[in-house]
Amino acid sequence: MMNFLPDLHEGHAPITLQHLFRDAIEAFDDWKVGEAEPSVMHDGTLVPISIVFDALRECTDIVPKTVMEMVALRLTKPWDGDGPLDAMTFSTAARVMGILIRKRRLQEGVNEALFVASAPRVSPQLH
Repeated sequence: MMNFLPDLHEGHAPITLQHLFRDAIEAFDDWKVGEAEPSVMHDGTLVPISIVFDALRECTDIVPKTVMEMVALRLTKPWDGDGPLDAMTFSTAARVMGILIRKRRLQEGVNEALFVASAPRVSPQLH
């Protein structure tokens, strides 16, 4: 699958990707039981929220306080970061949201294997 999202630059995400991340969290909030995984619009293309979260798994930028609060509300125990003001990176937030998506799929009985890209199969050669 082609990735239409902008790349990170030395661990930093463009502001458009950071805004898309917030939109993906809001779409997650609106995700109703029994519905397919929501998508968000980026440059005229619908992108599943899991792809947005995956795109920021290596981002070292600190999330804005409002985004940190949106993510922290979903944690089972209080957020206790190791930064000077309990800062949360997009990487941490993206990993939390990725786990929540997998948890949601499991609760709904969706086979997670359907979402894993498989390598092309090579037919065995017979001699």
